[in-house]
Amino acid sequence: MKKWNLSYKFKFENRVVKYDVEGEGYPLVLVHGTPWSSFNMRHLIKGLCKSYKVYYFDLLGYGLSDKSDADVSLGIQNRLLDALIQHWNIESPLVIGHDFGGTTVLRNYILNKRCYKKVILIDPVALSPWGSSFFKHIEKNESAFAGVPSYIHKAIVRAYVKTAAYGKLDKSTLEGILEPWSSEAGQASFYRQIAQANSKFTDEFQEKFTEIEVPVLILWGEKDEWIPSSQGYSLQSKIKGSKLILIPSAGHLVIEEKPELLLESIKKFIED
Repeated sequence: MKKWNLSYKFKFENRVVKYDVEGEGYPLVLVHGTPWSSFNMRHLIKGLCKSYKVYYFDLLGYGLSDKSDADVSLGIQNRLLDALIQHWNIESPLVIGHDFGGTTVLRNYILNKRCYKKVILIDPVALSPWGSSFFKHIEKNESAFAGVPSYIHKAIVRAYVKTAAYGKLDKSTLEGILEPWSSEAGQASFYRQIAQANSKFTDEFQEKFTEIEVPVLILWGEKDEWIPSSQGYSLQSKIKGSKLILIPSAGHLVIEEKPELLLESIKKFIED
């Protein structure tokens, strides 16, 4: 498999963010989640760039972007997204966010007042409380985890990401997910982004879903064990006029497991 690469650099608060642009047409922005990167959006990119101009990037602390010992929390990612949209000089783009990417999109829309044409959320982290026992354990022991031998670290990450899928992930997909976290800086960054995860970042917009005035599509892996589909129904009830579609035989990593079904629903929603 060809190594994943992003062509362009953007300087945000003295930190380098990598991004890329593909296709022609109406602007569409993709935002990945954790512990993923833009690599995991590749199927959506390929399917959407035929009809839209697709902008995608790696969040701070993820993928090919800056992994220095600094803020990689959800509190900075929406500001990064806002700065990138301004840098790209696009107005009212379509936007798709998966997992923490969904959180970032919601924070940018509600807190930064960024205007979008339509919003698509895929298994988003949107309702408090959230955070697994694994997250809580790392928060208390970040330095210990960051210092384990690399082979143990890779085994931890591999075992962890497998639980996000309903089915079995193929070898090339697993390797692509592991790649950004495999270096010394990547290992430290993996535990840093988990340690900095906090429900306060969703609490900040928890009571403001009524402010959403654009069409919203919520897509959810029916077999998601990280965030159960019941949360999808709860979120739909809070966003007036939103539509929820459950994707069968898919877990939290539905973007890898059922990209064709996602694309079908996304294109229909955009074109309606």
